[in-house]
Amino acid sequence: MVLPTTWVRKSRYRSKLIKHDLPRVAVLGAGHGGQAMAGHLGLKGCEVALYNRSQDRIAPIQIAGGIELTGQVEGVGRLALVTTDIELAVKGAELIMVVVPANGHAPMAEAVAPYLVDGQIVVLHPGRTGGALEFVNTIRSNGCVADVLVSEASTLIYACRMLNPAKVHIFGIKNIIPVAAMPSYRTPEVINKLNTVYPQFVPGDNVLKTSLDNIGAIFHPALTILNAGRIESTHGEFEFYMDGATPAVTKVLETLDNERVAVAAALGIRAMSAREWLYVAYDAPGRTLFEAMQANIGYKGISAPPTTLMRYITEDVPMSLVPIASIGAHLGVPTPMMDSMIHLASVIHDVDYWAEGRTVETMGISTFSVKQIRQLVLEGKLDA
Repeated sequence: MVLPTTWVRKSRYRSKLIKHDLPRVAVLGAGHGGQAMAGHLGLKGCEVALYNRSQDRIAPIQIAGGIELTGQVEGVGRLALVTTDIELAVKGAELIMVVVPANGHAPMAEAVAPYLVDGQIVVLHPGRTGGALEFVNTIRSNGCVADVLVSEASTLIYACRMLNPAKVHIFGIKNIIPVAAMPSYRTPEVINKLNTVYPQFVPGDNVLKTSLDNIGAIFHPALTILNAGRIESTHGEFEFYMDGATPAVTKVLETLDNERVAVAAALGIRAMSAREWLYVAYDAPGRTLFEAMQANIGYKGISAPPTTLMRYITEDVPMSLVPIASIGAHLGVPTPMMDSMIHLASVIHDVDYWAEGRTVETMGISTFSVKQIRQLVLEGKLDA
């Protein structure tokens, strides 16, 4: 059976399912998070369009007519549109939810740029580091002049996994997710729209703050790289944070974290340290990062990845470490430990992550002073 690249639910059924006081939503990306979000929004009564670049991923959803959810959310979320045509997906959408790995933000921005119109809100779930800056720079470089409000969430709202095609298990939904718009004074517009379907989203300070409070940039790559031998010999048969975060390893993590905090400070941002974050997020105290990580019961039982070829490096190095180090180099803030981790990851995977990563050039701030970067982020424009 050959399926069309676009599937639309018949209008006489759609009218019974859709709550017309809720926003029309386009979800771009049909991976774990994208399917969870599309299905959940469909269950809530939103008119949802789901876009994916490849037909194979969405063919089962077209056959089923929706996405089955299990776990914290139960039911079948019916979708209004399932398509590989991005123009159709975003047409008429008030909220455009980009739910792809951060490596896909720029290609997605390039693909959607010709079809964006005034008044649409784009939310990156999540932005990692510099996501909103790169997305805005990319759509503008590709001729988009529409008044589109781009924003980023600090993390994905769902903990989820696809069980089968068109079936997703939601392990949990986070309670509070900061979101910041670019420019930041328009963040309330984004929050007001998001809160019609997600009360969990709260205003973040600005996209510099959401980007530089990216704790995953510190924990994920270095723990994976420094435990590469053990990961490869055991295929991940050890506790990642308990066994992998030894006193020596956490000294490296603390040095990395100090560099991240220093880069943030150069931009006038007070970033939370990793040790502070563990206490706030998990009530895990410690005089050192090692003590705090060992005190975190939330980390107990989490196995290491079975291979080093996974997103802790392939996404977090180019989209988290590289942009922080690039901003540091631009502002004259040394990041020698971060540079070392990027180089080691490049050697391990035989990939130039510096070349593939998000930099001040791709974020559109390579010629900007600190004052100009802040003006762009806070006000959306520079002084004449």
